Amino acid sequence: MAQAYVTETGSDTGDGRRGSRFGRVFGGWRRGGRAGMWRRGLVVAALAVALALVMLLHAQIPNTVGNLGSLSETFLPWFGVLVPLLLVAALARRSVSALLALVLPVAVWLNLFGGLVVDRTGTGGDLTVATHNVNADNPDPSGTARDVAAAGADLVALEELTATALPVYEKALAGTYRYHVVQGTVGLWSKYPLSGTEPVDIKLGWTRALRTSVGSPAGRVAVYVAHLPSVRVKVDAGFTASQRDESADALGEAIAREPLERVVLLGDLNGTMNDRALNGVTAQMRSTQGAAGDGFGFSWPASFPMARIDQIMVRGITPVRSWTLPRTPSDHLPLAATLKL
Repeated sequence: MAQAYVTETGSDTGDGRRGSRFGRVFGGWRRGGRAGMWRRGLVVAALAVALALVMLLHAQIPNTVGNLGSLSETFLPWFGVLVPLLLVAALARRSVSALLALVLPVAVWLNLFGGLVVDRTGTGGDLTVATHNVNADNPDPSGTARDVAAAGADLVALEELTATALPVYEKALAGTYRYHVVQGTVGLWSKYPLSGTEPVDIKLGWTRALRTSVGSPAGRVAVYVAHLPSVRVKVDAGFTASQRDESADALGEAIAREPLERVVLLGDLNGTMNDRALNGVTAQMRSTQGAAGDGFGFSWPASFPMARIDQIMVRGITPVRSWTLPRTPSDHLPLAATLKL
């Protein structure tokens, strides 16, 4: 009796079907032999290494040409967006070398910013503060004041106050904040007594910063409110930030001379914690968002926040929680933080 032989093919079994699909998807990787998988995508691999070096060595990018270093540091977290794009290119090129090279920028980005993507908020605290660049052209100052006050802050700093809008802010906040001081275009509203208020010279020729002392129940705190000059990106001049940089140095010198141990800085610094131009300030103070926030806390532009140029910073104080407040008619988002004195 003749024996019947049956040959099983990949299409006859579930495992075979899976194997067939696997082969169709990844079979192209073996074109040109094993050496081909390594030779393909070398340009993508080089771009991945370059991206890692830019992020790792950002402090070495010179500012001599168009303040390129400060510009790159302002948007440094967004360099991570290039990783998925390079990943797609590596997969399209079926390149093992490009995939391995992508490990470098991923590792560098996580080293720089990985701590910001986890929740670091705590509980408790003695003092809640808020800051908001209200925008000189704000069409609803009264509503903006109420929105910021709704956060329940003990201290509220406002920047870009105008002579026309100031009485509106004062009236809207009077019921919640018994004390307030205004110097030039910046002001501070407080539930606790203020003393020793004076303007801070940040080399502008007009007043955009102040210093005052807050008599909180947990002890006296020096509070600075500042609005550093704006920066611009111009085709012919690059990142124009020299005036901002000079003001940042002057503000840092004023804070360094502060006799009180506990210091809070609130305001629009027109720069991020990564920007070397703010070293005069950032070297002696810590960001509440970096210590006790949840995410990056970007504050500008309000329509699609891309950078945290508004800051709440402290010295001699422990941040407990830091967050952004809902959008107002301003082009900046308000910020708030709870502090342990």
